[in-house]
This record gives sequence, C-alpha cells and structure tokens, in this order.
Amino acid sequence: MKNFLINKCMSYINKNTDYDKIKLAEIKYGLESIYLTFSKIIVISILATILGIFKEMLIYMLIYNLIRMPSFGLHATKSWICLLSSTILFIGIPYLCIILTVPTIIKISIGIIGTLLMIKNSPADTKKRPIVNKKRRKVYKIISTIVAIIFTVCSIFIKNKFISNCFIFGLIMQNFMISPTIYKIFRLPYNNYITFLKEHPEYSN
Repeated sequence: MKNFLINKCMSYINKNTDYDKIKLAEIKYGLESIYLTFSKIIVISILATILGIFKEMLIYMLIYNLIRMPSFGLHATKSWICLLSSTILFIGIPYLCIILTVPTIIKISIGIIGTLLMIKNSPADTKKRPIVNKKRRKVYKIISTIVAIIFTVCSIFIKNKFISNCFIFGLIMQNFMISPTIYKIFRLPYNNYITFLKEHPEYSN
C-alpha cells in the first residue's frame, strides 16, 4: 500500500515538474515520512488510549519533535522496526515520565552533557536524506543547540513533574538517535552528506 501510493505521487511529480535528483529524493523521503508518521500515530494512539495515557503520549510526542526536527537522526530501514521503536519511544517514555522523579542535579548534568553532544553530533542525516548544504547544516546545529538549552532550562524550572521529565527525556532520546554509536549498532552510514558529495561533486558548496 505504501509503495503504491508513494510511487503514484512520485510519477505525477516527475511528469509535472523539472526537479533535480536531490529535490525528487527529498520529496520522496518526505512522502514516506508522512505515510509512516500517520500510520504510526494511528497505532500508537490506539495503544495509548487503551493504556490510559493518550494525553501524556501526545504531550511527549509534541515536545520530543521540537528537538527532533532540527537535529534529525536515525530512521529505521524497515516499517515494522520503525513502528516497534516508535511504540517503545512514545508509549514507554511517557510512562517513565509519569512514574520517575529525577533530581535537579541529575537534570542539570544531563542537560549540560546533552547540549554538548548536540553541538558535536547534530544534525545527523540519513542516506536517503543527506544534508548537503553547509550553511543549512550550520543553521540546524545552532537551532538544535538552542533547543537543547531550552529543554534543559524547562526541565529544571517547570514544576509539573511529568512535563519536566518530558523535556529531559526528550533530550536524552534525541541524543541517542543522533549518536554515531547507534548508527554503527544498526549498521547504517553516518555523515551521509560526505559520501553524497564525493559521488556528486557538482553539489559541493
């Protein structure tokens, strides 16, 4: 179903535009992301409703995506792996945010380390969507770092335990998702823009 819909859309776009390979690859990646996102949201929402944590799941999902968007990160190579990992992420983490109490000193420590790692590793691209433009990579890194600092501050000063935990766990999980180590574990290439520019020097900055 996914391939059928995406191929139909790409066929229409190819016929009616003169986009280059990079633009077409970005569009296809975006369509795949939209399809998978909606599929995941439906399944995860049903599970969260059954478990009675729909509101908490939604809050954590919104907070997490604030830092996910500028820093990017790992994407599963198969739909079922993506669904499984997303279910663990958006069902399991909100549950931990509900039950755990994290001391302020731990939040500060995690925030400092998480921000430094964000400076070092973001943005982390994928083979399907290499971030080729140097200025764009720099902008994404700056935004990711600012968001990491904001997350740390929010986790320290927001009094609501659940919301506070959502910010610090969101920072932890996104640093996990952009880590070179996790890419190696899943045997996925890292810094994909370097490989892309070697193969397509015409797109060099």
